[in-house]
Amino acid sequence: MADPVKITFLGGLGEIGRNCAAVEQNGRIVLIDCGIMFPDDLTMPGIDLVLPDFTWLRDNAARVEACVLTHGHEDHTGGLSFLLRELSFPLYGSPLTLGLARSRIEEAGVLNRTELIAVADGERRAIGPFEVEFIPVTHSVPNGFALAFHTAQGVVLHSGDFKLDMNPVDGRLTDLSRIGALAGTEGVRLLLADSTNAEEAGHTRSETEVGAVLLGLFHRYEGKRIVTACFASHIHRIQQLADAAVSTGRVIATLGRSMGKNVALARQLGLLHIPESALIDIEAVGDRPPSDVCVISTGSQGEPMSALALMAAGENKWVKVGPDDVVIISAHAIPGNESAVSRVIDGLHRRGAEVVHSGLADVHVSGHAMRRELQILQNVARPQWFVPVHGEYRHLHHHARLAQDMGLDPDRILLCEDGDVITISDSGIDFSGEVPAGYLYVDGIVGDVGHGVLRDRRVLAEEGVIVVIVGIDVSSGEILTGPEVITRGWVHATEAEPLLDEARAVVRTAVAETFRDGAADDPEAVKRRVRSAIGRLVQERTRRRPMIVPVVMEA
Repeated sequence: MADPVKITFLGGLGEIGRNCAAVEQNGRIVLIDCGIMFPDDLTMPGIDLVLPDFTWLRDNAARVEACVLTHGHEDHTGGLSFLLRELSFPLYGSPLTLGLARSRIEEAGVLNRTELIAVADGERRAIGPFEVEFIPVTHSVPNGFALAFHTAQGVVLHSGDFKLDMNPVDGRLTDLSRIGALAGTEGVRLLLADSTNAEEAGHTRSETEVGAVLLGLFHRYEGKRIVTACFASHIHRIQQLADAAVSTGRVIATLGRSMGKNVALARQLGLLHIPESALIDIEAVGDRPPSDVCVISTGSQGEPMSALALMAAGENKWVKVGPDDVVIISAHAIPGNESAVSRVIDGLHRRGAEVVHSGLADVHVSGHAMRRELQILQNVARPQWFVPVHGEYRHLHHHARLAQDMGLDPDRILLCEDGDVITISDSGIDFSGEVPAGYLYVDGIVGDVGHGVLRDRRVLAEEGVIVVIVGIDVSSGEILTGPEVITRGWVHATEAEPLLDEARAVVRTAVAETFRDGAADDPEAVKRRVRSAIGRLVQERTRRRPMIVPVVMEA
């Protein structure tokens, strides 16, 4: 009987982001990715980012051998700088992936808690109890991998984020031949595959098609300065923007710290080819005629303090956009960022700039496989079992249905969510438990601000706050100071003085009743009575439920 293998899903199943899973055999654990999720401003006010719940990993810290990285996007690597504060383990990935991850880890001051181990396309490494094979895949960041775990229970294949681009910018194809070879020899016991575009029919367009569109736009807007925005990790998109700029006689300046760092890293690794003569410092942009300049900037998601958002607000130190500028936003808005992107586009138009985005021209393609490509992967891998990963629940559902339509027995398809544990044994694969997998919120340098804090923030944002200050003599029950009623976000004081007078009267009555009941020497009892009385008044008069904060001072 072969040793069982467990897979624990800590994030990425039921949401876009927080991708993290653990593969376990003989008591040893190897992580697949450790990413972040960007917050929804409506339900997570003030939150900077969201992490996987690390409780289970902390409890099993001594058993964690390593983390293998599929690619360099933040939703797969951004959590490492937080997890490495509590655990120590090596990282395996391509040189670019490790370079992108290293920046955040170094900033967090935890680089000494890990070792960065670069692997090459097709390489097979002994990592913990597994042989892990790094299979090239095409994605929107170079040098991504699918991962083949050679385990005691057969091959567990994780697709990573991938697409089947037949004409990639760097010529590096998704290695379907190796996946087919695995299927034809050892067989694929379990396939875990990217579900992001499982609802989308057809085949994802090639990245090189965007390059042709961008070149056409650069020719169309000769005579104007071109400002472009894309993900700083999208090296292939940056390459095509640079090619279009150079071919139309423009110099290139990068704007945004991550853009500058990633361009330098990619050039150093030989993944980005821009002539030195075509690069200028952002400080020199104003000295050049508009028709000679292309700015490649961060901020395609409308992030509040990003370079592009500051341009839209007229507050960017280096670039002041106006009628002589064309802004090309070469990215789709990540779900949840649509309103922020719209505000930036609106701001750019207000300053007179022309804006080209994916709703007007084909300036972006997805890095994720659509249904036709997912069908091809199923055909090539021929998995015995299947678990859809990476996506919201509806994406996982549609991917499971696709696998069933491709002939896989429904009993061999597991629709998992965050926190689920599955066990692969001689008898098959089944659910075998759950671990904590809730959201871990990060606000500034504070981790895990908690659901209670978020609930309070939502109440403050939607209903406002009432602060009642009253000083009482505990021996007589006499009110010595106040009551003072202060409101923020509930009613405007100057327009609602009669209502505030009524609130003060209600407070006096509540204090008097508390004294008659013999509880005036208990400030908590006074607070409860005041809060309840004000709450009833507010509900009756305004049909709203602001936060009520009683402050009782005793004398």
